[in-house]
Amino acid sequence: MTDSPKLPDNVRGRLRALTHDLSNTVEIILQAAYLLQEANLDADTKKWTQLIEKAADDAARINHEIRETLRSQD
Repeated sequence: MTDSPKLPDNVRGRLRALTHDLSNTVEIILQAAYLLQEANLDADTKKWTQLIEKAADDAARINHEIRETLRSQD
């Protein structure tokens, strides 16, 4: 990534703000999915909560990759 052209400062700043906000949102989804899985749910509902948790984990991973890319721009 070191050979990539750098993004303008204002773009990097905006992306950092967005990744921060996304992290907060994903964390809420992960916490809610965890709490739902702790409840006494039927098997189908438990599968849906696992799907939500998997999608939130994927979003967190993608967000982390974006943040790492932005760090490489410094």
